[in-house]
Amino acid sequence: MVRSLGMLLLLGLSLTVPVRAEAGASADDGRARGRLDAPVTMIEYSDFTCGYCLKFFKETLPKLQAKYIETGKLRFVYRDYPRADRGVGVDAAVAARCAGVQGRYWAMHDRLFGEGGRLDASAFKGFAKSMGLDQSQFNQCFDERRHLESIFQDRQEANRWGFRGTPGFILIYTAVEPSERNPAVAIPGAFPFEEFAKELDRMLGSAPQS
Repeated sequence: MVRSLGMLLLLGLSLTVPVRAEAGASADDGRARGRLDAPVTMIEYSDFTCGYCLKFFKETLPKLQAKYIETGKLRFVYRDYPRADRGVGVDAAVAARCAGVQGRYWAMHDRLFGEGGRLDASAFKGFAKSMGLDQSQFNQCFDERRHLESIFQDRQEANRWGFRGTPGFILIYTAVEPSERNPAVAIPGAFPFEEFAKELDRMLGSAPQS
């Protein structure tokens, strides 16, 4: 069961997305912020070249970080949703994953969005150098297009949730699988912080149903 904030409906969708397992696995590659045992997990499906994703990064994520992530209430997981099969968006996702291998995923994530959408395929190795990454290791990872399969698996997962554009967000109780009694909340777009806060406060104010 998925509750869509965009349509204010309860949608009975047949989904086979192993959300809790996937969210936990993200800790291994550095694509998650916040406590593992935070009561609520938010998954963002995003593209580094998407204007509305940039809007979320600049206007909403810092507020979520301060009010919910840093206080242990929310675990935030980033998933890739490249809008095209090739191009700068895919290159950026690969660059972030390659930085993640060296423990600098979020530094590259923030740098990519910090460019304000003005990304160029020739710039990624320069970003890695300026961040002090092992240049040879990064270049090999980037040139060999490692992590492509995982990147497109993220996009397929987003499609199974019903997303057809970026950004898209899923809110779930960390301790239980989404169900009719504990529906996931789908937020299809860069809504204002207040809308995210309203849904988060509602979930935080009530324990998941057994």
